[in-house]
Amino acid sequence: MQPAVELLAAIPSVIYGLLGVMILNPLMYRLEKFVFAGSETHQFTGGSNLLSAIIVLAIMILPTVINISVSAIRAVPAHLKSASLAVGATHMQTIFKVIIPAARSGIMTGVVLGIGRALGEAMAINMVAGGAVNIPLPFNSVRFLTTQIVSEMAYASGVHRQVLFTVGLVLFLFIMIINLILAQLEKKGALEND
Repeated sequence: MQPAVELLAAIPSVIYGLLGVMILNPLMYRLEKFVFAGSETHQFTGGSNLLSAIIVLAIMILPTVINISVSAIRAVPAHLKSASLAVGATHMQTIFKVIIPAARSGIMTGVVLGIGRALGEAMAINMVAGGAVNIPLPFNSVRFLTTQIVSEMAYASGVHRQVLFTVGLVLFLFIMIINLILAQLEKKGALEND
């Protein structure tokens, strides 16, 4: 599994977007036609919707989260596992009660980096999400903040350009807030373990 995960981490985001357009969007379109079979008000998106973007982003961030989590788990001292097994804990109890709590900091770091990558991604979701300014519902074509910047920066000037820089600032603030929340959760977990 490790070589497959490392291979996924090396794939550029444009390739994820292309695979999403070629494979995932037709599947989502079939699902959309099934779900909204008798609807007269639904605007069909051809599979380019929020759900497709979420799936592509989830697949994109998994290698980052997995690689960092595996490194954190491998960094747990072997004597903790041995001690847990020596007092009669099963292998599963040792994993869930000793190893994962000891590696929690590294796992949370992987999650934060994965979320940061997802929030900053533009190309793949620009290809699979449809790019329409719309209410963010699962089967609606949507435009993310990053794709807003990518789509309009080439011709923006004046106030329009300033608004796009403000959108970038909002993205930066989102990432900072997520980092602060996860740091607080990590600190709270460390206090509970003491």
